[in-house]
Amino acid sequence: MGEYVHYYLMGFNTLGFVLMYIDKQKAIRNKWRVKENTLIFIALIGGSLGLYLGMKLFKHKTRHAKFKLGIPIIIFFQLLLIYLY
Repeated sequence: MGEYVHYYLMGFNTLGFVLMYIDKQKAIRNKWRVKENTLIFIALIGGSLGLYLGMKLFKHKTRHAKFKLGIPIIIFFQLLLIYLY
């Protein structure tokens, strides 16, 4: 993969991880939340590993089927695309 692809993936995975942390902190304080669709979108465009790590580390969104099953499925297909690329 090209150098720019690595930067792209690092950026979106970092963003996904940080958004999961922010959403967890806001949930604890009953404040505004990051929309689930935003988190899924970040996963789809390359931030799935960061989101998954954030889910596990912060114990956040781990009961929601959309995240519990959806994020690993997205990761699988992204890894498959990388392998085939």
